[in-house]
Amino acid sequence: MSLALPLFEPLAAVQAMNAAHPYPVVSLFSGAMGLDLGLNKAGLRVAVSQDVDRWCVETMRLNGHTAVEGDVRALVAADPSCEFLLQAGGLRPGGVFAVVGGPPCQPFSVAGKRQGVEDARGQLFEEFIKVVSALRPRFFIMENVKGLASMPSDPADKASQPVLQTILDSFSKLGYHTVHGVLDAVHYGTPQFRERLVIVGSRDGEDVFLPAPTHFHRHQNPLMRWRTLGDAIANLPETGAHTNFSPAVKRFLALVPAGGNWKSLPSDLTQEAMGGAFESGGGKVGFYRRLSLKEPAPTLVTSPIQKATMLCHPSELRPLSVPEYARLQQFPDDWKFEGKTSDCYRQIGNAVPVTLGLALGEMLISVAQGNAEIKVKRMRGTSVHRKLKTTFEGGLSDDA
Repeated sequence: MSLALPLFEPLAAVQAMNAAHPYPVVSLFSGAMGLDLGLNKAGLRVAVSQDVDRWCVETMRLNGHTAVEGDVRALVAADPSCEFLLQAGGLRPGGVFAVVGGPPCQPFSVAGKRQGVEDARGQLFEEFIKVVSALRPRFFIMENVKGLASMPSDPADKASQPVLQTILDSFSKLGYHTVHGVLDAVHYGTPQFRERLVIVGSRDGEDVFLPAPTHFHRHQNPLMRWRTLGDAIANLPETGAHTNFSPAVKRFLALVPAGGNWKSLPSDLTQEAMGGAFESGGGKVGFYRRLSLKEPAPTLVTSPIQKATMLCHPSELRPLSVPEYARLQQFPDDWKFEGKTSDCYRQIGNAVPVTLGLALGEMLISVAQGNAEIKVKRMRGTSVHRKLKTTFEGGLSDDA
């Protein structure tokens, strides 16, 4: 186990700040800290973060944050009380406001083989539950891909209990009241479509809820409309590091306009460009995809040059750069990423958008302070207001 000390403050000073802060947080599977940065921006204080990925940990350290490096399974097995997290963050037993994190999601992704809990990574949600059980935080936030909501616990038996229900039952046995639903980051000011399943839990039965959206497809106030790729990258001072498409791919991408994909290619070149994928099913929207400045970006992936999930710049013959990736996840411009270009893409592509973290943090604080709702005898407003109230009290529907 390796503990990283903050670069900007002596450890004793950081421990004192963490102990005194009203909302100290322990973060697991923290990656490049997108969720953590959003929570901090909301007014919480992430006291300690953890990850097994060397470059993610180096990124945390480079930016002055306390990090625990290692496989959470080994760490918790060696210290079931999770004292190592309290010690690293300068926290006292019983003093954790929230435990947050997103166990690796590939086993549940609709884009993968969906092996679920049969994949060792798919069992990491159990480690998150163990940490919640040991630290007994007032709240927790667990996030994952939306595919987890529909994944059976036994992929060979489609009628088996969903993994999500297994997780909810585990938290219920610990005495936590939960709400859950699929949130799209675009509704919270992120210039990117990115759906995540979010589970929020309260130890004391407090009225937690899913944060109400702040940005909309159509709105009379331009500040409350969806943010676009153009909004995000318009004033970047320089391109920054990026990988490159192969000459063969560039040949075809040069023929695709902004907002187009393989369907924009001349019909006599389509089959040559697509190769074996030409006869496959599905929309194949990511093949030879060139983005549009006028729309939110598609969900960022861990590499922008993969054949089926290309992310080509709207006007240049290159993939999005690392700084452009960071802008789309809303990392601060001065946030530094450690590792090779491919490592940086992976860290950013796996991150939770900062503004989604901000919305979740604001929700927790409003619940903790007891001021999330104006108590009235009746609900006023339009059908839109009533729909929002129903949606975010009872969980998101598929068409929310």
